[in-house]
Amino acid sequence: MIVFCTTCKGRTQHLSQTLPANLRDNPKSRFVVLNYNDGDGLLGYLRACHQKDIERGQLVVYTHPASGAFHVSHAKNMAARLGAREGGDILVTLDADNFTGSGFEDFVQARFTEPGIFMCPDHFTIKNLPHGPERPQRGYAGRLAVRTQDFIKAGAYNETYDTWRGEDIDFNVRMLRMGYHARFIDTRYLQTIPHNANVRFREYPHARQHEAGNEWKIADARTDTVVNWGKFGCGTVYRNFGTQSVELKPLATRIFGVGLHKTATTSLHRALSILGFDSLHWGRGEAPAIWNEMTEGRSKTLERFYALSDLPIPLLYKELDKAYPGSKFILTVRDEDKWLESVRRMWNPAYNSTRRLWDVYPISHTLHRALYGRTSFDAETMLATYRRHNAEVVEYFRNRDEDLLVMPMDYGAGWRALCSFLGTDQPQLPYPTEYVTRKLETPDKDEPEY
Repeated sequence: MIVFCTTCKGRTQHLSQTLPANLRDNPKSRFVVLNYNDGDGLLGYLRACHQKDIERGQLVVYTHPASGAFHVSHAKNMAARLGAREGGDILVTLDADNFTGSGFEDFVQARFTEPGIFMCPDHFTIKNLPHGPERPQRGYAGRLAVRTQDFIKAGAYNETYDTWRGEDIDFNVRMLRMGYHARFIDTRYLQTIPHNANVRFREYPHARQHEAGNEWKIADARTDTVVNWGKFGCGTVYRNFGTQSVELKPLATRIFGVGLHKTATTSLHRALSILGFDSLHWGRGEAPAIWNEMTEGRSKTLERFYALSDLPIPLLYKELDKAYPGSKFILTVRDEDKWLESVRRMWNPAYNSTRRLWDVYPISHTLHRALYGRTSFDAETMLATYRRHNAEVVEYFRNRDEDLLVMPMDYGAGWRALCSFLGTDQPQLPYPTEYVTRKLETPDKDEPEY
C-alpha cells in the first residue's frame, strides 16, 4: 500500500486546497496528516471537511504536541513512521502545498516493481527548464517516494536538519551513496501552490541563508549513509482526535544475528523475514563483500539489508556495534552436543552437498580460519570456540539487556522472546524450524541441517 505522509503546522490554508484534490486523485492509497502542534485551525478544518474520509479509512489524522519551532526533519520522520504504522510499504512525503495530480499513485506503484530504487524530482533538469507551465513552482523538492524498509535502513531524514534547509537533498544523496538508484517523478505530478519564502521561514528567519542553493554541495561533501541511529520520529501522538496516546520509540538501526552457524540461524532469518524485515543469511556473494568492506569501518553491502545473520556477522559483532550504534543483537545457542554434531555433518560431504564448493570459492575457508584458526573439522577446537564465542558475546553486552537477546533454541525460544525484544506484534503461525538435524544412522543427502 502507498501511504502519503504530510506534516502541517501553520499551513492549513494550503492543505485545505491540496488535500481534497489529492484524496480524489489517489483513491487506492491512504493519507496520514500529522498535526505538528498547529495553531491555525487545522483540526477544526479536518473535523468539518474530512470526517467521511477518516471514517472510511482513507485519511488518518495524528496530533503531536510539539513545543518550539517546527522541526522539519523530526516532523517528516514522525509522519513517515505513522505511515508505516498505517500499513504503508511505500511512503510518499507530500508537503502541505503539493498537488499529486491524477494517476500519481499508479505512476509510483508501477515504478516500484523495480528493486533497489527510490523516487524524487529531477532537480537538475527542473532547474534548467525555462520558467513557464512545464517548470514546477518552488516547493516540489520535498517530494519523495521510498519503500518503508529502505527509509528505515537509511535512518530516515537526518534530524540535525531542524529547519527548512535541504534535509530532502541530504536523504537523496545518502540513498545514492548506499547504492540505490534514483527514478524521477514526472514534472506533471509536481505542481504546488505558488507562495514566497515568508511562509517557510517565518519561524526561523536565520535559515534563509540556506536558500543560496549550495545544499547539493554540502550533501555531496558528506560521507555518511545511515544517520540518527534509530532515534528518529520519536514522541507521543494521538490518533484521529482521540485521547489515547501512541508512543513512537527508537527503532533498531540494524538487527544482527550473532549466533554461530548451526544454531538455528536460518530459522532466525526466516522469522525476521516473516516479521517484514529485509533479511540476509549468507546470500549470493554478499557475505564475502561484507567481510571485505568492514575492514573500512562500514559496509555498503550490509547497509542494503536491515537484518543479517550467519557468517561473517558473528565474527564482527564488536565492529558492527561501533559502526551501527543503536542496533539489536541476537545470540542463538544450542545444546553443545547437538551443535557439535551439526558442525561435524556440515564438514562431511556425505551430509553437506555444498561442502565441495568450499575448495572452489575459498571464502568459507577464510571465515572458518578466522573463527576456528583452521579449515578442517576438529571437535575439541570447535567446541572450545563455540563456548568462548558465546561467553564473550554475553560479557561484551553485559548491562545492555536492551541490546542483546539470547535465544536458547533447544528450550522453546521463539516468537514471544523475539517479538518482545524487537517490539513487534507476534505472528499467528508457528516459529519457523528450518533445516532441523535429525538423528540419522546413515547419510541422507536430502535431509537438510540447521
